[in-house]
Amino acid sequence: MNWRISMILLGRIASIALALAFAHGPAAAQGSYKDPGITDTQIKLGGSYPFSGPGSAYGAVYDGVKAYFDLVNSRGGVKGRKIESIVLDDAYQPSKVVANVRQLVEQDKVFAIFNIGGTAHNLAVADYILRNKIPHLYLNTGAIVFAQDRKKFPYTLIGIPAYATESAAFAQYIKQEKPNAKVAVLYQNDPFGQDLLEPFEAAAKRQGVHIVAKEPYNATEPSVDSQVSKLARSGADVFVSFTIPKFAAQAIRKAAELNWKPMQLLTSVSASTELVLKPAGLAGSQGIISTAFLKDPSDPASASDPAVKEYVAALKQFVPNANPADPLRARGYALAQVMVKALEGMKAPSREALMQSALNMDTEIPMLLPGIRIQTSPTDALPMKALYMERFQGERWVVLGKPLSPSLK
Repeated sequence: MNWRISMILLGRIASIALALAFAHGPAAAQGSYKDPGITDTQIKLGGSYPFSGPGSAYGAVYDGVKAYFDLVNSRGGVKGRKIESIVLDDAYQPSKVVANVRQLVEQDKVFAIFNIGGTAHNLAVADYILRNKIPHLYLNTGAIVFAQDRKKFPYTLIGIPAYATESAAFAQYIKQEKPNAKVAVLYQNDPFGQDLLEPFEAAAKRQGVHIVAKEPYNATEPSVDSQVSKLARSGADVFVSFTIPKFAAQAIRKAAELNWKPMQLLTSVSASTELVLKPAGLAGSQGIISTAFLKDPSDPASASDPAVKEYVAALKQFVPNANPADPLRARGYALAQVMVKALEGMKAPSREALMQSALNMDTEIPMLLPGIRIQTSPTDALPMKALYMERFQGERWVVLGKPLSPSLK
């Protein structure tokens, strides 16, 4: 073999070797995936939670999320892919949520954003999500705008019943139980509070329920004592509290101190025995009305339920210091179940396929109460449409009647 032929053969062998090296290098390990955050063995999900600040009670949601994702991973993951959950603290500040989401997408290269809490906080990242076409799923907010404005929020799905649904249920319940009620409302002065207040006012008008007083508060305030005192002086015999846990506890406690004894209705985001009612005082919490969509792990009647037993065991195994009785942890666990269903439904390993799965769902979730399903379509981005009323009695919540799907018109 002459020198020239040898060099040609060597060149061809080198080219083949180089091609094989590329084929079996990092790109091949990644597979033929067009989107970051997903490989043959892993799915990266990003989240932002208020582990500090005025909304720090909501940090407990992640305990439930972690417990379920770890349980799924212990069973082999989602179609062989383990879930890596990367979360950052936002101190309940929208600006920090924006910074966190940028970091999760641009530095951590997550596949999707999951379970961010807060209406203002999710609105703050909406433009970034839209520009970058990032799945933004199962938000811990009931702001109905995310379901209604699909042009602006095509990659977003809320994870709980719409606040408008809860507000309409409150107005319906008040009309039924106290037809001549005089209603006082405490609400947070931000999109979260407005998204509860405005549909409540509209539903109250439809039902003929009379609102006699409203008092706003800011999430940065130390106390709502002065607002509750003003509402008590209004002569109202119904008190509606659209508040986050810290201020919900303060409001219940202050009402008891004032010996004001209206019928109280409390938004489900604060219907926590451990975080709200016990700190407020159980004596002053008796008879409070709220809404429910989750099985209650603190209810002895639920102790034998297979879904609740699994939840309690998973929390004990993977987050051993977390109290399973906290409904916020149960909420995180349930929404993680929904997220895994969406991942399992993907027909391809892409963000587009994840959105198609999330928007074509009709399924039961083990931790949801009977009669409540996750149902979506390309023209229906409201996953949960029903809820139950519940009343606090003794040391537990008692579910009332059948699930409601109140009209929002």
